[in-house]
Amino acid sequence: MDRCTVATFNVNSVRSRMPHLERWLKETSVDVLCLQETKVQDDSFPEEAFTSLGYRSLYKGEKAYNGVAILTKAPLDGYAIGFGDGEEPVGETRLLRARIGDFCIVNTYVPQGKGIDHADYVYKHRFFERMKALFHREYLPEEKVVWVGDMNVAPTDMDVTSPERKRDHPCFAPDIQARFEDVKSWGFTDLLRKFRPEEGEFSYFDYRVKNSLERNIGWRIDHILVTPALERAAVDCYIDRSLRGWERPSDHVPVVALFDLKK
Repeated sequence: MDRCTVATFNVNSVRSRMPHLERWLKETSVDVLCLQETKVQDDSFPEEAFTSLGYRSLYKGEKAYNGVAILTKAPLDGYAIGFGDGEEPVGETRLLRARIGDFCIVNTYVPQGKGIDHADYVYKHRFFERMKALFHREYLPEEKVVWVGDMNVAPTDMDVTSPERKRDHPCFAPDIQARFEDVKSWGFTDLLRKFRPEEGEFSYFDYRVKNSLERNIGWRIDHILVTPALERAAVDCYIDRSLRGWERPSDHVPVVALFDLKK
């Protein structure tokens, strides 16, 4: 595989979004697609539909909540579900890892946190702590590792509309931003910012905000992070806003990265 396109997309129910996915995957050359918030038990995952589109499917989900999947046109060379760190199994439907050739794919759906004084926010911090431990335990920064997903963190003021009003939000509070940066310091580069350093790049548009897409009122909480070997191979990274304007859309849109593996 000389060229590879990797995308991440919080679909907010994979079965509800199948018409979008079928249309988009036919129109877009995506080799690896990581999904979050699939909201479906494993025995109801629409695997056959993805097979007809040329994808092998790896998934772990639960009814009406959480759920992650990795779809790939290339064979899987190994996979793991959850952290595998001996802690309670919470997180199995939020973390999926796979090896595809010499690529290591890590797909996460990080908890939103609900509020900075909520128990789920403590769990969100612990989730990131466990992610950093996982990277140290399972990978090397010299490898081709791509960490993608709905991270539920807007890293900087550029990554959210009206940042001055959101300092206490569980996806924007300074302590969770610092926690996210700490994990990234293991060896990751924010690929979208390498190619799109300007303002106004958002991947989430709240249903509750009227005409949020048209007014460009949003958050950048979906990310593609890569180690140096993949940063050198990257040729582009962008957010595809088009799906948010389709009928019955997800509140998120895909983030897409293109790699030239011959570089």
